[in-house]
Amino acid sequence: MDQILTGSLPDLKAAWLRLLETTPGLRARDAAARLGVSEGELVAARVGEGPGAARVVRLDPGTAANGWGGLIEQLPTLGEVMTLTRNEHAVHEKHGTFETVSIGPGSGLVLGLEIDLRLFLNHWRHGFAVREEVKSGLRHSLQFFDIDGTAVHKVYVTEATDRAAFDRLVEHFRAPDQTPGMGVLPLPVPPPDRPDAEIDLAGFRRHWENLQDAHDFFPMLREFGIGRHQAFRLIGSDFARPVSVQALALCLRLAAQRQVPIMVFAGNAGCIQIHTGPVERIEPTGPWINVLDPRFNLHVRQDRIASAWVVRKPTREGVVTSLELFDAEDRQFLQLFGERRGGKPERATWRGILADLPEPEIAA
Repeated sequence: MDQILTGSLPDLKAAWLRLLETTPGLRARDAAARLGVSEGELVAARVGEGPGAARVVRLDPGTAANGWGGLIEQLPTLGEVMTLTRNEHAVHEKHGTFETVSIGPGSGLVLGLEIDLRLFLNHWRHGFAVREEVKSGLRHSLQFFDIDGTAVHKVYVTEATDRAAFDRLVEHFRAPDQTPGMGVLPLPVPPPDRPDAEIDLAGFRRHWENLQDAHDFFPMLREFGIGRHQAFRLIGSDFARPVSVQALALCLRLAAQRQVPIMVFAGNAGCIQIHTGPVERIEPTGPWINVLDPRFNLHVRQDRIASAWVVRKPTREGVVTSLELFDAEDRQFLQLFGERRGGKPERATWRGILADLPEPEIAA
């Protein structure tokens, strides 16, 4: 960390500009970490006129009962955009259009051939329109943050975006108060897993064996008071098989080589973003493994994978199998499935890929 800032907003802006001069191209999330603030605080400090043509506009969803849902419902008017959803270890980027948007109390769905999102709107607390100078010129985006200043979702303008529609949206949702700064509060710390001995493992296993829909899995965990990683540890290898922490890279390469379309889920407390389709160009860069396709990019820190599991869940259409990745705190941060549409059974080619993933490494 370069320094921890406890001074004024001008101090933060000045420190950010110095950091950009010494480290060109540094991403906002990394810059914020170096400066000892959240990414949201760094963006909010720049509200108003910035250096050169850069500018940040605070947005306000107004008094609508569905909060930011009203803005999200307008995103189809922009045409093609690039959406970015990330967590601490994975970055998921998709090009496409917002097609069918459905907003309910505290949640939402975006369904389409390319942009596919699950929204948890109680974690969408702050929004900004950001215009910034990058190597390719001016870049425009909408950026949304949780109450602790963590980014939950971003929407970037592309060459195919309707710029007039973007400008109208920003003006419509422009907040009356354009004072720089943003207050943040820590997110609640999730409770620790219950001791293994307190879990009704026999009942849990019976419930797992009789699952009818993959969407029933999380309610089952909640009903039995068991953590996700804890469930995989306890259920047995017929339902959750540990595999090598190198399994992700091999899985992506095999999917590309065998031309098996997959589904990739990545996200955070406020948004899950999904890619459905093929992957083609798989490349490592330092600790990252990357998918670098024209309309889908994925970047995952391989060194943050503490455990990986091949998981089998029964459904009415047959077993659904996934590769699930966890970090050192047992937090899941990435899921991969085989492509399934219209309730069709899982592809045998996807199961073949997962069967080829090696066992965990044995510690020396």
